[in-house]
Amino acid sequence: MTTINGQGTEQPESGRYERREPVGLAELTAVVDRVRASVESVIEGKPEAVRIALTVLLAEGHLLLEDVPGVGKTMLAKALARSVDCTVRRIQFTPDLLPSDVTGTNVFDQHQRDFEFRPGAIFAQIVVGDEINRASPKTQSALLESMEERQVTIDGTSYELPSPFMVIATQNPVEMEGTYALPEAQRDRFMARISIGYPSPEAEYAMLDLHSAANPLDDLQPVAHAADLLKLIEVVKGVYVSDPVRRYAVDLVAATRNTPELRLGASPRATLHLVRAARAHAALDGRDYVLPDDIQALAVPVLAHRLLPTSETQLSRRTVENVVLDLVARLPIPRPQGR
Repeated sequence: MTTINGQGTEQPESGRYERREPVGLAELTAVVDRVRASVESVIEGKPEAVRIALTVLLAEGHLLLEDVPGVGKTMLAKALARSVDCTVRRIQFTPDLLPSDVTGTNVFDQHQRDFEFRPGAIFAQIVVGDEINRASPKTQSALLESMEERQVTIDGTSYELPSPFMVIATQNPVEMEGTYALPEAQRDRFMARISIGYPSPEAEYAMLDLHSAANPLDDLQPVAHAADLLKLIEVVKGVYVSDPVRRYAVDLVAATRNTPELRLGASPRATLHLVRAARAHAALDGRDYVLPDDIQALAVPVLAHRLLPTSETQLSRRTVENVVLDLVARLPIPRPQGR
């Protein structure tokens, strides 16, 4: 028996949840283990946050890190970026940042007597956006096309972004002065949102030795190549999702639209993100098939940031995370095929 939120489900047997043709996961496990060890050498005591970040990376999504100052949001983003040998750009979002600073612009070349496109900071494989909610809505909207369509359109010409492509953005939910809340359309483009949280006393004590003498990021070397990631992404795409698990994901997302506790439920894009993330989550466990466990484990990080509570829910001091967990607990777990 495997336990899911306190409910028992039977371990899948052949031809039920899992695919019949095995997918090669040995290379994925080896590469991911190296990247995980590299990131965790900098981020102490937060294995679950590192796991979600790797899940989003392999699922070709974007990650939003939302937490109070000083807990390592930017450190996690930069550690993941430095652990992979690919192009990395960092954007410090400020109120005076312009959309052209992000996407690029056409500049007139005096020698060639013609306009030349100068790429912006978004033209990288991993883009770290620090304090994304400090930029104006106009600048925030410059990310919409790139995050969804993986291209940038300037003066009618579209420029394709490199692959793999991932945006890791951070924001502070406490200090609201001088910030602009992310619109629903942009939050919906982030596959997952996580909070790192404060470290345990033991991890914080170990951090004193690790971080006081030097910046541990300075010694971080790439342990994987961009070509490796592209191969692993294809492996993740081959992870099998059975019909009952697909239906379970659809029913869970639909439940967010029907509950009276929410005034905005999750979008169809959320369903796609949930299944794609579940594939990567299963692959990290060495499985080539998705279980309901994977859907449940990712329900909060993938769905919660897309939802808006009603006034009554807020007055009762219930968070959207509480609502999602209640929906997961109430929704019947699908039976394996053939049962």
